[in-house]
Amino acid sequence: MDAEALACQRAGVELNEYARFDGIDLRALIGRGVVSAAEVQAVAREAIETANATVNGLAQPLFEQGLAHDPDGPYGGVPLLLKDGPMAEGVEFNVGSRALNGIRARHDSDLMGRFRAAGLTALGVTSVPELALSFATEPLRNGPTRNPWDLERGVGGSSGGAAALVAAGAVPIAHANDSAGSIRIPASCCGVVGLKPSRGRVPTGPDSADPAFGAAAEFAITRSVRDAQRLLLAIQGPGVGDKYEAPSLRTYAEKLGADGRPKRPVAVSTGSWSGGAVDPEVVAVTERAARLVEEWGYHVVPAQPRLDWDDVVQAAVAEVVAIAAPFLNAPRRPNIDQLEAVSRQIMIEADALSAMDLMRMLDAQNRVSRQVGAFFTEHELLITPTFGQLPLPHGTLSSDRPGYTVESWLRTLFDVGPFTVPFNLGGQPAISLPLGASASGLPIGVQLVAAYGREDLLLRVAARFERELPWADRIAPHGIG
Repeated sequence: MDAEALACQRAGVELNEYARFDGIDLRALIGRGVVSAAEVQAVAREAIETANATVNGLAQPLFEQGLAHDPDGPYGGVPLLLKDGPMAEGVEFNVGSRALNGIRARHDSDLMGRFRAAGLTALGVTSVPELALSFATEPLRNGPTRNPWDLERGVGGSSGGAAALVAAGAVPIAHANDSAGSIRIPASCCGVVGLKPSRGRVPTGPDSADPAFGAAAEFAITRSVRDAQRLLLAIQGPGVGDKYEAPSLRTYAEKLGADGRPKRPVAVSTGSWSGGAVDPEVVAVTERAARLVEEWGYHVVPAQPRLDWDDVVQAAVAEVVAIAAPFLNAPRRPNIDQLEAVSRQIMIEADALSAMDLMRMLDAQNRVSRQVGAFFTEHELLITPTFGQLPLPHGTLSSDRPGYTVESWLRTLFDVGPFTVPFNLGGQPAISLPLGASASGLPIGVQLVAAYGREDLLLRVAARFERELPWADRIAPHGIG
């Protein structure tokens, strides 16, 4: 990506050039008058439609006009896609479900207000698995989202449409959220950057005080680490009345480009924490990343949090209950017969839970949070695979397959993706970086995790990886770059 070179050549942005730019590049072009925001939006619309025709990442047609935003913000005029959910006032959402139709957001979320103030112009809505309850974005409502690296493979979930369209070159930034890996796993499967911030870093209100009992985090999927850095600084901070508040990153802003080394060791772990298998090619890419960190002068040791996996699963059941609750408490419940099999079972089990059942799950979450927190009193960073497998063939995780209980469904998900959910439960920041590929060319993500509130360290190390193992020139064969 070289916005300066383009500016020297001529005014205007061609489709293939646009697809290689990150948000910072596009804002620079607009700011210097090389192109107008309207011209960028026109190219973005063409890029989104072109990419979507191949990957099927949109949940609905594009908006007739980009949503209102501050043109003078740090991302003034840069295109954005929203994840399917109640985000922007008046915009319809269905969370990937055939049972939800005609529902429109009553008001902006706090995060949507931050996106507007940052200057991002939302153009459409991306696809998710039904009720965002899977690591595969293959809802019956919209059909499977296809991986731009291999159309027969999935894109992860739940922010799968977002990741696929960023990877395909449609937009440089797409809204995403994460309660068990839903930012990081799609980023890994699609070869892009997925940051899950610390609990309380990014606002989650006003309609939910404590989404997924504190396990859910809002942010975005990006093409570059530097976009993750700038965007986080632009939107961080609690909303009015939020229960959690992470320490301000503005005091760390000047450190984001520094190379100071932590005093405590960096841990690496590649064996599955759930008992499932981890693909050898995934292990190899993760181990290569750890060796590179060691070459930088960090002390790297094999270590992992001491986790009771049954507690992890029980805590995740509580998250699923929290996802089901708004639908169960709605004045008009969704027609259960129109739900996919897993969603239907989740509604049935959540409706039958007692308060004491839920308290036992929250006790399990507390134990996991303490175990993970204790780990980061002894280690500065943790390096793991993001996803235990290469991107899965379509249909591997079918959420319309009957016979699952909530617990057996979660165990199925965590057998292939065991490395992400503990840090939702603990609240730590974690990022997936596209640091390698399989022999067949499929992306492989590596996860970095830091102690609570330490996005400064996390992003500093991530930026060094971006410099030394750059991925900007890797173009998905079914993308438009």
